[in-house]
Order: sequence, then C-alpha cells, then structure tokens
Amino acid sequence: MSAASNSPYVQRPDARAESSLGLAAWCARRLHDLAQRALAGAGVWTGASRHARLAREVSLALRADADDARALAPAAVAAIRAALRRDGLAAAHRAQALTVVARAGRATLGRTPYETQLQAALILLEGDLAEMATGEGKTYATALGAAVWALAGLPVHVMTANDYLVQRDAELMRPMFAALGLRVGCVVAASTPEQRRAAYACDVTYCTAREAAFDHLRDVRRGVAFQSDLQQRLGGLHPAGAPSQQDDPEPALLRGLWTAVVDEADSLLVDEAGMPLLLSEHLDPRRGGAQAAARQRAIAFQSLTLARQLQQPEHFRLDAGTGRVRWTPAGHARVEALAAPLSGVWFNRRHRRDLLASALHALHGLQADRDYVVRERAIKLLDPVTGRPAEGRVWSRGLQALVEMKEGCPLTPPTQVSARLSLQRFFSRYLHLSGMSGTLRECAGELRAAFGCRVVPVPRRLPSRLQRRPDRLFATDDQRRGAAVRRVRRLQRQGRPVLVATGSVQASVAMSQALTRAGIRHARLDARHDASEADVIARAGRAGAVTVATHMAGRGTDIALGEGVARLGGLHVLCCQDNTSARLDRQVIGRAGRQGEPGVAEVWRALDAKVWQPGPGWAGAVDRWVRARWLRALERGQSKEPAIAPGALGLRWFAWRQAREEAVQAHLRRATVEQDLEWQQRTGRSLVQGL
Repeated sequence: MSAASNSPYVQRPDARAESSLGLAAWCARRLHDLAQRALAGAGVWTGASRHARLAREVSLALRADADDARALAPAAVAAIRAALRRDGLAAAHRAQALTVVARAGRATLGRTPYETQLQAALILLEGDLAEMATGEGKTYATALGAAVWALAGLPVHVMTANDYLVQRDAELMRPMFAALGLRVGCVVAASTPEQRRAAYACDVTYCTAREAAFDHLRDVRRGVAFQSDLQQRLGGLHPAGAPSQQDDPEPALLRGLWTAVVDEADSLLVDEAGMPLLLSEHLDPRRGGAQAAARQRAIAFQSLTLARQLQQPEHFRLDAGTGRVRWTPAGHARVEALAAPLSGVWFNRRHRRDLLASALHALHGLQADRDYVVRERAIKLLDPVTGRPAEGRVWSRGLQALVEMKEGCPLTPPTQVSARLSLQRFFSRYLHLSGMSGTLRECAGELRAAFGCRVVPVPRRLPSRLQRRPDRLFATDDQRRGAAVRRVRRLQRQGRPVLVATGSVQASVAMSQALTRAGIRHARLDARHDASEADVIARAGRAGAVTVATHMAGRGTDIALGEGVARLGGLHVLCCQDNTSARLDRQVIGRAGRQGEPGVAEVWRALDAKVWQPGPGWAGAVDRWVRARWLRALERGQSKEPAIAPGALGLRWFAWRQAREEAVQAHLRRATVEQDLEWQQRTGRSLVQGL
C-alpha cells in the first residue's frame, strides 16, 4: 500500500451514479436507512465489538508502557512505516501503528486518546464513516486515522467545513505529525498556486472540499490528470491554439486522489453536494471579452428596468426557494408590451421571459444578509449550510450580474465554464474515502448508495448530562424573538452563558437589535463578523455571556465552559432556527452538554417560517390542516407567552416536513450528477477535461 504507482496522477475510475430509484431500490434504501437508525439508537453494530476490542488493546498498551520517547525513536517509527508499506493495513499492523500515533499525540499534545477516539480512528482505517457525538473529540480522532494512513505511504487529504477549521486543526495537530516524521500542509482560499502545490506535496494536507475539488479541476483542465490510458491519449488531441501538456511545464497541484478523511462528512458529502462546482475563466478582452462585458451590462440593465415594472401577483408568482417564475395572462401581455421596443435577444420570446425571470429572482427572491452579503462593494454568496461567505462562488446564467447591478456593485467580468464536477463524483474518485460526523444516521442510506461507506456509531465516552427542554411553537418569528429576549434576560441574571442560534444574518441582526433594546450585552457571530469568530467562541462559554449566532456556531465549534459555569448548569442553547434537516437541529443542540458536561437545549419554531409553509398536493392539504389547528390553539392560549408545546404528534409532523425536504434535496443531488453526465456527453470529452 505505497504511493508509488505507474500513473503520475492516481484516482478511481469514474462510475455512473444511480440516476433514478425504482420501487425496489427505493424500498431497499429505505429499509437500510431505518436499520441504520435503529442500530445507532441502540448502540449496536456488527463491527462495533471488533473496533472496541482493538481500541482496548491499544489503550492497554499505552497504559502498560509510558516511555513514549523510546517508542517514537526514528528507528521504531521507520520499522512500522516499512511494515505498513509492505503488508498494508492488516489488523495487527493497524493496531500497532495506531499505538505509535497515539504515543506521539500523548508526547506532543499532552492528550492520551480515549478508547472512543481510538474506535473512531479504526473505523476510518476500514473506509467507513463514524458517527461520533459532538464534543467527543472528532478532530483528534481524525488526525489519528490520517497519521496511520500517512505512515502507510498514502497522501492524505483531511477535509473539513471551512478555512477557520482548516487552519485551526492543522496547527493544533502539527506537533503530533512532526513527531512521526510526517509533514503537514494547509490549503485555504487565499493560498497561491505555489503554496497549494507545496501543501499537497506534504504527507497530510488539511483543506476544504471545495478547494481540493477546484484544484483537481484545474489539474485536469490543463491535461495533467487523466483517468485512464485512453483519456491520456485523448489528452494529446488539443484544438488549435489550446495548450497541451507538453507546452505547459507547470506541474500538477495535487499528486492524485489517494485518501480523503472527511470531517463533518454529512455536510461535505451530502449538504454541499447539491451544488455543482463550475470552473470558469475570464474571457480574453482581445478575443471578444470587452464586447461581452458591454453586452452583459446592457442586458442586465434592461432586464432590471423591465422587471421593476412588473407586479406580483398581478403579473407573476415567484417561488423564492427555487427562483421559478409563473406568469399570469396579464404578465404575458405586459412582457410583450415592455419588450416590443427592444432588439437583439429580446426578439426571442423564450429568451426575454428567461431574462425577466432571472431579474425578478434577483429583485425579489434573493435577499441581502440571507442569501448574500455586500462587502467592499462586492457580492459574497452565503453558504446555506454553514452561514459563512462562500469565497469565489458566484451565480451563473447572468444572475450574478443582476444582483451586482441591483446592489450598485461593479459587475464581475463575464466568464465561460471550462470544467464542472459535482462533489459526490469528486469524492467517489478517491481510492480510499472515510470520515466522521455527529449527525450521520439520517442520511446513512444515501451515503452507502453513493460511496459504499457504512455508518458506524461510536458510543459516548461519558453519559450525556444534556437536558432537552420541550420544543415550543410560536405563530410568528416576532413573537418568538420577544420570548427569546425574556428568556435570555432571566438566564443572564442567573449567570448562565446563552447561545441563541438564528437561521440567517437577517435573523441574527433582528435578534441583536431586540437584545440591545432590552439592555442585554451580547456578542454576534455571523457572516459580517467572521473575522472575530475565534474571539467570540472563546468568550461564549463564560458566565453571563450571551452570543447570537447563525449556522457558523454549529459544526466544528467547541464552546469551552468558563470557571464555575458547570455548577450553574452549563451552556444554554436556544435554537431559534427553522431548519430543513433534523441533522442541523442536532448540530446546534450539540453545542451544549459536550463531553459529559451539563447543559440545556431548547428548540423554538415559528409557524410563519418559509420552511413550514404548506406544500402542493395532498401533503399541502395536511400541512394546512395542521397549521390551522395550531393557530387556533395559539389564539386560545395567549396568556404569558404566545407559545404551545407541539406534542408528540406535532414533533412527528415537523420530522415529516424535514424528511420531505431532505428527499427533495437528495433528488437535486442526483440531478446534479446527471447534469455532469449530460455535460460530459455534450462536450464529447471526459467530464473532467471540460474542453
């Protein structure tokens, strides 16, 4: 199991992903999903005993011999590296190598890994996904597994959710890797090509999935990463004027796709996989780029001018979630009248309706501080999962220019797509894929179908002391916000730290303003304040601290309790997010009660949130009936607090709505893969070549 290979750029051959589900396949996946949840809930797994036994052996070996310096002597480390490269990760070598890595962690970081962390590392080494509760030390466990892979001679990419976690984890674990003679690299959005190449040349590279995927696309676009001998031969067939591999002496950024260890696996493998990665390049001004920019500005200006003369619902109805516009008969007539004096693209009926639909989506569907932020006269898209600015990400099909013109920002120069790839297809190309997260059981079936990875639960090290208060339901977000201010005031007087989780930058601003009017001092963490993230998180667990945060305080955030806070009951999490996934609810709740510490969590929902609005068909009829009953109950019960407890049936309805939304998102992810395949067939070349 050595990195030596006849191929200069290693990756798994592309396989056609499942595009649709028949009844039998759907039933099989559903039964698998239910079985995964049941096994995870009961703490039972066929491989759990094997992992626990090996972890116990490693733990006993660490206790029996405290002389870490002798075990980490260069000769001893070289011997285990040679054994791994010769025989691979056999069970005996796996336990021995993990013992050496654990000794390095204890010697350099002062942290002896728990048996649960050792179990998680063993799961990673078998190519599976470990579901490990939040606060149980996933960062350390991930590094343990990555170090064993690296000792076996395999380049390892440790991927996490954002640049902040990339830099934090790489610096935190660097001493342990150095004690093993392993080099650590770090790739973030601001890294130059030279820095990226040097980082990927290391034994272990910390990066985000997005950066690694785009660097892979850059390699294959330039023809330095081919999947097969046939594609390598095709790589010599370049259009006239196109650079060839021989003409481009610059080496590849990556060494191939060997091993990926994915932290927050459900976020990267599922949540973010629905958006295709498009590698674009600016048009050369000498080859029509200037004319294209002028044409772009003219069309964007005309589209917005005409769209501002249309009224909803008289002329159109806009689905803010999808951006789809449904025209009324009056709208059709109005569009024809407005476009009559114009020429060019406005002659075509389909083109003018598509242009106006995009303009209406930019004007009414996309909102500042919810879908994007304006920073230094530039539009920064917000990641809907993490709430962070998605550096380098732009809308396609002219939508970016429309939003920029709407906000008075300089227009981004026009680009053309040179390559595209979905994240699910990118990850499926790694020879070895594994990962972990605290919330995997809900999507276990999809992960098994897409990547062939099992979800294996890891037991908690200590019994949970988290108190989960009953959910509360409010008619409107304003009522929920007012009740939250009153609850925060009472908790702050008790000296309890409070984390108020909101669903968007807009919601965090509104909550912050309400707390300010009530005279409550607090900190805010959202896409506008991401530069102070480390300081805000460091103070969030102190006595009396109040923190208002978006999804940025979810994944990977470890809020340490201040002195005396545990005696007061620990961190109190007040979740005022209306999430489309139960996994996101669990991520927010998991900020409290970590590692056996006390804590309290509450989930408050508002019926007027877009997530809970009635859908179409018979399911929408059920939604309207349930909402009507709750609204009547809220009207009858408005005394001190305008809220009710949803009850068992109500909680099932919320879970049903979230499951419906997850099914829709799963369908979109499959559609993204299908679009990749169609794009590949349309270009007549390999998908990753993109030319």
